[in-house]
Amino acid sequence: MSNPGDPLAQPASAEGELDDDAVLAFLERNPDFLARHPDALAGMLAPGRWSGDGVVDMQQYLLNRRSQEMAELRDSAEHVIETSRSNMSVQMRTHAAVISLLGASTWDDLLHVVTHDWPLLLDVDAVSLGFEAAGPAQPRLMENDIHRLGAGYVETIFEGCLEVRLYRQIADDGTLFGGAAGIVRSAALARIHPGHDWPAGVLGLGARDVAFHPGQGTELISFLCRVLESCLARVIAAEDVGAGGRG
Repeated sequence: MSNPGDPLAQPASAEGELDDDAVLAFLERNPDFLARHPDALAGMLAPGRWSGDGVVDMQQYLLNRRSQEMAELRDSAEHVIETSRSNMSVQMRTHAAVISLLGASTWDDLLHVVTHDWPLLLDVDAVSLGFEAAGPAQPRLMENDIHRLGAGYVETIFEGCLEVRLYRQIADDGTLFGGAAGIVRSAALARIHPGHDWPAGVLGLGARDVAFHPGQGTELISFLCRVLESCLARVIAAEDVGAGGRG
């Protein structure tokens, strides 16, 4: 049996619904009810404009609440649109960088595309290539545009199976970005796996602003580096075959 002292459990009308007096009595005993359950106002009809001391303007409250909800929805929609545009822009830039690399037919072409064309195509301030100490079998890796890294340096950056590492603030002494180290603030570093004709290395993308930071997606950067490895193998193999034919 319902408790007759509980107006929410005891019907006050023949239809089993609460009457106005019962609701008002409950609200008087629980003045913080609407503060604890603000969503209860969402489905209520707004009263007319009231005025006078001690009178709460419920219409204004509901209108303000709806305006706030609309503003939040608008901000969320704008954020989704802006993120989608940014992602599409990054994807298109990555595709353009890949296409430019696929057109490189010689080692010099490849090196020029990566270090000179990619900064413009990827909208970054510096792109660098670095390889661990190259032996006599890799004379190409002694080019001036390639940074020489100490043995084991790559593993100190990429622990375990990490492929890409993002830095919001990077402190480079010139080892990775050379003369551009002074302007590079944030960076994305991708692991270059050792191949038949090259040792482990690093592809670095650097920006003077906070273009990179932990938490960003790294799939496109990793993809770009995998394409670079494939083109390295293709170009080096082609030049080796050409050198053998000339010999």
